[in-house]
Amino acid sequence: MPVEPDAPVADAPAPPPAPPRHTWFHKFSAVLFCVFCFELGLFLLIYPWTEPWNFNYFVIAMPEWREFLLSQQFRGAVSGLGVLNIFIAFGEVFRLRRFSSK
Repeated sequence: MPVEPDAPVADAPAPPPAPPRHTWFHKFSAVLFCVFCFELGLFLLIYPWTEPWNFNYFVIAMPEWREFLLSQQFRGAVSGLGVLNIFIAFGEVFRLRRFSSK
C-alpha cells in the first residue's frame, strides 16, 4: 500500500527538557548582584540628605545648576531611585529559589 504524501505523520512526544544546571559561579554572582543592588539603594536613599551632598562634584562643577541639585525634589528623586534599587534587591533575593534543588 503506497503512503500518501499528505497523510499526517505521528510524531513521538519530545522528552521533557533537562533542568538547568547552575554552577557555584551562577549562585555567587546572583548573591553578589543582590548585595550590590541593596548597598547602592541604601547609598542613594541616604546620601542626598547628608552634608557631603552639598559639596559633590556636580554642584561644584556646575554652579548654575546648584539650586536644582540641592532642591528637596531632586534629592527625593535620587532617594526614590534608592528605594527602587532596594526593591530590586529584595526581588532578586526571592528569585534565588531558582538555585534550590527540587
